Amino acid sequence: MSTIPTIRLNDGNAMPQLGFGVWRVSNEDARSAVAGAIEAGYRSIDTASIYGNEEGVGEAIRSTPVAREDLFITTKVWNDRQGYDSTLRAFDESLARLRLEHVDLYLIHWPMVGSEAYRDTWRALIKLQQDGRAKSIGVSNFMVPHLQRVIDETGVTPAVNQIELHPRLQQKELSAFHKANGIMTECWGPLGQGTILSEETFAIIGRKYNKTSAQVILRWHLDNGFVVIPKSVTPSRIRENIDVFDFRLDADDRRAIEALDSASGRVGPDPAVFA
Repeated sequence: MSTIPTIRLNDGNAMPQLGFGVWRVSNEDARSAVAGAIEAGYRSIDTASIYGNEEGVGEAIRSTPVAREDLFITTKVWNDRQGYDSTLRAFDESLARLRLEHVDLYLIHWPMVGSEAYRDTWRALIKLQQDGRAKSIGVSNFMVPHLQRVIDETGVTPAVNQIELHPRLQQKELSAFHKANGIMTECWGPLGQGTILSEETFAIIGRKYNKTSAQVILRWHLDNGFVVIPKSVTPSRIRENIDVFDFRLDADDRRAIEALDSASGRVGPDPAVFA
């Protein structure tokens, strides 16, 4: 079983560097997928209220022999629940669906263009952390202006910003801001939702290490110091995605992958226009 290293967040809490995402996993499939992931060695599970599978994730957590304190559970507040009071209510509902007393990380899912509700939402997250119900708090899909505003207005820096990041969308400016401000970069869609797996560069590098293209891509994220949350419901791929801790990329590999960055590499929604 792979031993996943942990990353120390700016609030002192530790987070596994590789986790398991359940976006577009049905509530029915989430129980078996998450249980299989935990059995394979994953200890970090990333869900969200909008995914509609918090109940299934919670069932998997209760079914595993792994102690709750050894798991790191993330969920997120969706856009239509943003605002101070509505966020607190949404959090209560997520905990009820998960049947947990706390989560390890609670995120604002999107900043929402044209809205400033994220400012009051962030204040609600600060309250949840102060109450010990969310051990760490952060954001998702935030851009530099959003991050700077919540930091300036509250004095509390998000522990994490979960963003789309992969070799075709390397987000260098944003991740540099994260590093300068002590924010952990967590990468969703690390395989470009499958769109980059056919890139020959990864196959060439993979042959050097007897690894698949997906494993090379995930190793690139880890070597950059990012947290990464691949998603699959296929048991063999769940196991494959965690089998990335017995090799490291060399400087030539990293240069070849860095050359793949593209201004048109985004696969998911653009936070600059997503409402």
